[in-house]
Amino acid sequence: MQAWRATLAAAFIALAGSALAEDRLVVIELFTSQGCSSCPPADALLGELAQRDDVLPLSLHVDYWDYIGWKDIFADPAHTVRQKGYARVAGQRSIYTPQMIVGGADHVVGYKPMKLAMLIEEHRNAAAPVDVEVTRAGDEVEISTSATGRTDFGSAIIQIVRYIPSQTVDIRRGENRGRTLTYHNVVADLTEVAQWDGRGTHAVRARLSGDGSHAVLVQSANYGVILGAARVP
Repeated sequence: MQAWRATLAAAFIALAGSALAEDRLVVIELFTSQGCSSCPPADALLGELAQRDDVLPLSLHVDYWDYIGWKDIFADPAHTVRQKGYARVAGQRSIYTPQMIVGGADHVVGYKPMKLAMLIEEHRNAAAPVDVEVTRAGDEVEISTSATGRTDFGSAIIQIVRYIPSQTVDIRRGENRGRTLTYHNVVADLTEVAQWDGRGTHAVRARLSGDGSHAVLVQSANYGVILGAARVP
C-alpha cells in the first residue's frame, strides 16, 4: 500500500502542472549526495519534476557524505553552506539528505512525495511577490525585477543558477556502490549578480558562463524565501 501511494504521488507530481501551469515558477532545491543510500528515490522524483513547466527543480549536491568512501563528483561546499543557512533560519539544529526546500521556505526531509505535491500546489497557487523578466542576447542577459504588491520583504539578492539538465554516474564505492544513477538539473554554480531593495523596477545586466541551462532566482537576503524566479531562454 505504501509503495502504491508513493507511485501515485510521483505520478501526480509529474503531471499535475502539465495542463494548468500558473505564471509562478516554484523553485525546489534538493540537497542530496551520491554517497547517500536513501537519496536515489528523491533524485528520481526530481527527474519527474524536471518535466514540468511550472516547477524549477534544482539538485544541490553536498560534500559531507564524501568521507564514506565515494566522493560525489557534483559536491560543492557552497551547497552545504546554503543548506546550513536554511536550517539556521528555520531554527533547526541538523541538516539531512535527502532534503527538499520549496520556495526557500518549506522543508521536506526524506522521500515524501505526497507532502511535496501539496506544498507545490500551495506555492503554485499563491501570487509571487516579485515579477522576474529575463531577456537574452548571446551570452548576456538583462534581468528586470518589480514587486507585484507588498514590498515589506526587505532586501533581496538576484542570483543566476547554472545547472546541468541530466548526467549519469557509475558509482563504484560507498553506500550506492555498483549502481548507475542519473541526476537531473545538477547545480554547477549559483552566483549573486545584484542586490535590490524591493523598490520600483530594478534592471541589471549579467554574463552567462559555462555549459548547461540557466535560471534567475530572486530571494530574500540571508536564505529567505524565493520571491520570484524565471528560466533563461
